[in-house]
Amino acid sequence: MEPLSQMNVREVEEALFKDPSTRMLCACQKDPRQGVRQLAVRLIKLQQAQAVEEARIQQMLVEEKKLWQQGFLLLAGIDEAGRGPLAGPVVAAACILPVRFDLPGLNDSKMLTESKREKLYSQIQAQAIDYALGSAEPAEIDALNILQATKLAMKRAVEGLKVRPHYLMIDALTLPTVKFPQLPLIGGDRISATIAAASILAKVTRDRLMVELDTLYPDYAFCKNKGYGTSEHMQVLRRLGPCPLHRRSFAPVKQGKSAI
Repeated sequence: MEPLSQMNVREVEEALFKDPSTRMLCACQKDPRQGVRQLAVRLIKLQQAQAVEEARIQQMLVEEKKLWQQGFLLLAGIDEAGRGPLAGPVVAAACILPVRFDLPGLNDSKMLTESKREKLYSQIQAQAIDYALGSAEPAEIDALNILQATKLAMKRAVEGLKVRPHYLMIDALTLPTVKFPQLPLIGGDRISATIAAASILAKVTRDRLMVELDTLYPDYAFCKNKGYGTSEHMQVLRRLGPCPLHRRSFAPVKQGKSAI
């Protein structure tokens, strides 16, 4: 590499961020040009932010590490999206991450913006050892109740895995009819990276599905409310009554008149 003094600021930036060695960083810090010194400050802040993020991710792997140390390397995180809405299915995901992955920003899907979820969704799909989705439809929710329908969706997600997991890590629930060792974790999507990954897969999948279903029943604005009981949704429900996607066992839907 040519001497720093013979490089312009843009060239220094490319070299520094391509190979941020201690030697290069120190040279930038001592450079007489303010623009080069600012590059060094920017790199240090970036490295500090990356260290903080890595520490956060490692904190979300505490439960995984306990199981890995016992020899359970294929951990399937399981979570759902859509227990609360008045319409649409409940969707579950099962996701097996490798021991080493690179998913900066990974978190409970509810704590992420839509754009961040979409980005992580693609990254999780690319890096996962295996993942699968399962759902339970409104009629099943009405017949079983939302808790049992959620468990059914989770069971279907596990059954969809091509790779047999060694252990299931599930957000708050256990699945008695699924014959795998299980660890239920309350608030699992916030404290477990594996469950957080599943939460993102489930949430993005369900949101996309509700956007598609909006074309069938545009009056209810499912593309915006995703089936949740927003004030706008409730107004339409009172005016038109429920459509076939509504969960008729849910109290706010029961109060709506039948759609013609």
